[in-house]
Amino acid sequence: MLACIQKVSRAQVTVAGEISGKIGKGFLVLLGVAEGDTEAEARLLADKAAGLRIFEDADGKMNLSLSDVGGAMLVVSQFTLLGDCRKGRRPSFTDAAPPEVAESLYEIFVKTVADHGIETATGRFRQHMAVELVNDGPVTLLLDSRRLAAPRRK
Repeated sequence: MLACIQKVSRAQVTVAGEISGKIGKGFLVLLGVAEGDTEAEARLLADKAAGLRIFEDADGKMNLSLSDVGGAMLVVSQFTLLGDCRKGRRPSFTDAAPPEVAESLYEIFVKTVADHGIETATGRFRQHMAVELVNDGPVTLLLDSRRLAAPRRK
């Protein structure tokens, strides 16, 4: 499971001309679910995202979390994060989980974030979405659930 996390001052997602999800200060998370991902990985990734300390404290150091600043999280499904562009010019999406599996794990991710007491908003699964954001910093991080439990390389 991959998450592209962007610290934002505001973000929203629109589907068919209707706002599906909208937040002020917080994180926009583009979430891609891979073939073989598990519920445990969805929870681990959500816990990690919810606890990230990437907001500045009074000294200007990235030391505060979403909870510390009263931030929210907008989670948008994005299977294209799993696109494999190694061969040719057209991405292959065979690494992405089937939609039924991906949607279930996406929902587990969102619920786990909400269980941390963080306001959550979402896009609409398997819909064409227009995502608008103001990236704050800019700060953008990539999280891979398969690497979270792996030992850190020196």
